[in-house]
Formats: sequence, structure tokens, C-alpha cells
Amino acid sequence: MTEATIGAENVSPVTLSGDWSRVARLLILASLAAVGSVGNVFMISAVMIDDYLRKRGKTQFNEIIKSLTLLLFLGNTFVVNVALADLLVSGLVVPASAVVILAGLQDNLVVCRFQWFLAALCFLVTVLSLAAIAAENQARLCSSPTFYEMLTPSRITAVLLIFWSICSITSGLQFAKDLSFDYCTRKYPGLIPYQATVAIVFVFVPITMTLFCYVRTHYQVRMAKARPNFKPPVIFGWDYALMQTNMYSFLLFIAFWLPFGVVLAVGTVRTIPDSIFYNFAWVAISKSCVNSILYCIANRHFRGAYVNLFHYCCCKTTVSFSRRQRPEGVRPSGDVRVHIIPGYNMYCSPQRCREGQSKRSTGRPNGRDVYEL
Repeated sequence: MTEATIGAENVSPVTLSGDWSRVARLLILASLAAVGSVGNVFMISAVMIDDYLRKRGKTQFNEIIKSLTLLLFLGNTFVVNVALADLLVSGLVVPASAVVILAGLQDNLVVCRFQWFLAALCFLVTVLSLAAIAAENQARLCSSPTFYEMLTPSRITAVLLIFWSICSITSGLQFAKDLSFDYCTRKYPGLIPYQATVAIVFVFVPITMTLFCYVRTHYQVRMAKARPNFKPPVIFGWDYALMQTNMYSFLLFIAFWLPFGVVLAVGTVRTIPDSIFYNFAWVAISKSCVNSILYCIANRHFRGAYVNLFHYCCCKTTVSFSRRQRPEGVRPSGDVRVHIIPGYNMYCSPQRCREGQSKRSTGRPNGRDVYEL
């Protein structure tokens, strides 16, 4: 098998199946790259321009908003990390194949290895980030504020650097001879104990932990809602809705990558045709191009931010972030996160306690500003 002809069945890991026309392959790859890159940029930008992150309070209320903004930003950091990994795939891996097809070049082993290194790196980072998202969501909804405040910006940054460093080393080691299987030429089956160790440590354990965190969080929230005296504030509903969206993203990741994982596992004991192997691989890679669409559909805060970004890019020179108005006579349930553990449901919001004084001093409805995402 030469460098010019990587696939043995007219199926290339770079330019897809030779049975398809050149124009069809180019359109598919270009569409995936365009939709995925724009969507992932929107997803990352949504955290920065979200109304809840932009608002500033006044006097003592300013400290509360800063605290809540910090907590929300920390939680979304891992979501942004997943979007960044997806952006590397949709902005580098997929376009590389489109450029090869557009230029009419033969399949190149260097391009294939670059694509697989980046795809494997982003896959491992995504798995670890999804586990971190699930753990953070559980801490946000079910743990005490004191425990959650341990997630400082410096610690979050350190965790992200560790994720990228470890995954880069692991992904790079696959090119060591006879250590990992050869994705591009499929000549070397790889060292089975090494591959099994990587699969258990970096895939099976994080995925199991993610499932456990989501199941436990959902159970605890359901038990808390069953209590007659439980009256969650608005922010609790937003946090729970974001947790559900993150869970859907995790299930989407499983749906796209599981078939290729099964093929990869079966390929260690028997021969898998290139047509099946590489087609399932590209299905898995295409997950990075649709994850941002899921957040737009499933979460109204991301959807609203996408709309603002679209108006900014296509319709306006500036973005206006108007506050959503509440119906007359409807009092918001609160502005401070209340965790579902016993004792925290009795917590009184500081601005609610100062409501009477604020009415006399400011004359504003309800005596306070309402800050929303």
C-alpha cells in the first residue's frame, strides 16, 4: 500500500469513497466545515455576549451579580472547551480533506496522519470535558455554595491545561511504531494492552462517571421537587435546563462515536472492510459539526445569543441586548441560586430582604433590577 493510495478498496480516510463523485464529496465536506465552524464560533461567542454575563448591578447588589457571573462562567468553561475541540475538527480536519479534493491531489499520508492526530486529540479532550461538565452541573445544583466556590478560575484553568497536555501526549503516542493501530494504512494492528488501557482510562471511566453524575443529579432534583415546600428560584430552572442540554450533548456524542468504537474494537480480532471502517470514522468526526446546533435547539439562552450574533453579523453594526419583560403582576421567584440540599431552600435572597427599603429609595417596580441570561 503506497502513500498515494491509502485505501485498498477505493475508500480513502482523507477523500472518502471513490464511488461518489468529486463534486458530491466536495459539497459534503465544505458544508460540514462551514456549518460546523460557524456554529462552534457562535457557541463560544454565546458565553461572552450572553445578557446574564454582561449585566452589572448597583451598590451592594453588584457583588451578588459578580459572584453569580463567576459561577456561571466557570460552569460554561468546560462547555466552551468542548466547542473549541469541535472547532478544531470542523475548522482544520474537515477542510483539509476538502482542499485535497478541490486541488485534485492524490491522498497524502502526511495529511491523513495530521487529521487523525487532531481528531483523536479532540475526541479525548471532549470525553474528559463532558465528564467535567457533568460533575460541575451536579456541584452547581446539588452541592453547597461553599463547596462550589472551590472551583476557582485558576483551578479551572489548570484542569483545562492538564486535559490538553495529557490528551496531546496520548494522541501523539499512537504514531509510535507497533504501539497503536495504524489508522491511515491499517498495516499495524497495534499493541492490544496499550489500546485497552487507553480505552479504559480515557474513555470508559470518564463516560461511566458522566452517566453516574447525570443520573444522580436528575434523581436528587426530582426528589427535591417532590417536597411541597420546595420553591426553586428562576436561576435554578436555568441551571437545570442547561444541565439537560449538556446531557443531550453527551448522548449525541455517544450516538455518533459508539458505532466507530464498536468497529474499532471488532477490528482488533478480525478484518473490517475499509468501506465500513472509514465511513463510520467520518460519521463520528461529523459530530463536531452538529453539536452547536443541538445547543441552539435545546437551550433558549444559547438560542437567544445565536439570534443576537446573527443580527450582529448580518443585519446590524451593533448588538442590542434587551431585557425580556415579565408579565404584569408576576413576581420573579428569586435572583440567587438556591441549592437543593436540605437547609438551602430556606435561604432568603439579599435583595428580597431589602425589597421594602429599595421600593422607598428607588421607586422602581419590585425595588430591584432583574438580570437574565
